[in-house]
Amino acid sequence: MPPDWPDSFPDPALVPRLQQLVWGKANTQCMFVAAKLGIADLLADGPLTVDDLAAETKTNAEALYRVLRLLASHQVFVELQPRQFALTPMAELLQADAPCSFRDYAIVHGSEWYNRAWAHLLYSVEKNEPAFDLACGLSLFDFMEQNPDAATDFNNSMTALSRFEAAGVCAAYDFSGCGTVVDVGGGHGRLLTEILSTYPTLNGILFDRPNVVDAARTGLESSESGKRCQVVGGDFFAEVPSGGDAYLLKHIIHDWDDERSAVILRNCREAMNDGGKVLVIEGVMPPGNEPSNSKLWDVVMLALTSGGRERTEEEYAELYAQVGLTLTRVVPTHAVVSIVEGTTD
Repeated sequence: MPPDWPDSFPDPALVPRLQQLVWGKANTQCMFVAAKLGIADLLADGPLTVDDLAAETKTNAEALYRVLRLLASHQVFVELQPRQFALTPMAELLQADAPCSFRDYAIVHGSEWYNRAWAHLLYSVEKNEPAFDLACGLSLFDFMEQNPDAATDFNNSMTALSRFEAAGVCAAYDFSGCGTVVDVGGGHGRLLTEILSTYPTLNGILFDRPNVVDAARTGLESSESGKRCQVVGGDFFAEVPSGGDAYLLKHIIHDWDDERSAVILRNCREAMNDGGKVLVIEGVMPPGNEPSNSKLWDVVMLALTSGGRERTEEEYAELYAQVGLTLTRVVPTHAVVSIVEGTTD
């Protein structure tokens, strides 16, 4: 008989789990390859062999097979029979025209410029400074200003995420008591237009950097809800548009430290109508050891931003108090993010 497993060795079940964590970047890059090549779109009309997919994408069939086989093990695509692949519900999210397409999201997270920072995460841990700045020589936002192609991919990925999150916000929160909703740092306006479509009597103001909102104008002007939306460019550290009843801040506050976050929140409080509210839409950090997207995003903020972080409910309450707001409730959504409501009451 063979000898027993040595007592001094680790539990055999632990090693594959640890390897999966260590090799996480391989999964990210395989998702990037599939999204960049448009594999999910090619499979829209039915299963195809890897040879057909390789011919369509001008790639090596054997190499492409190895990538798709790994993704199929994660339920992204399915190998119906040897070397023939089809869509799965998860793979459908990588189609360019899917209602909640995550194709652009996968492309950004596998892009070379985005991944430079991760080789320098230890620098962030040692210095509490963004690894992105070290790796790219610029802050994330300055890099976007100087690299329009990267900025386009990044903004498209955020719009893709917003489709999913906007549906969650509209299903979870009642905006019927608002007259004007201001989306601060609202990008291409996906969240705001979803709210305006759901509530036909509301008006909206989309506010972001001038170059961002300029790119959003055409799409807004062509939509019915966009006709009730004013587009304003500016700097939320200086001021935000006045006269709103609700100020939305989706994935804005987590980019900044407490001091700069307080400036943004104070500007919103000072601009809003009497009885108005600030709605921070972010992941809220849970206690304990359970897995959480907020814990993952918190490290993303460490690597990519100067002082950005995810916060607990208690930390949001303290931040609100600094600017004369009271945290009245935290509303969970189906889209992972929560709505952290602040008022002057």
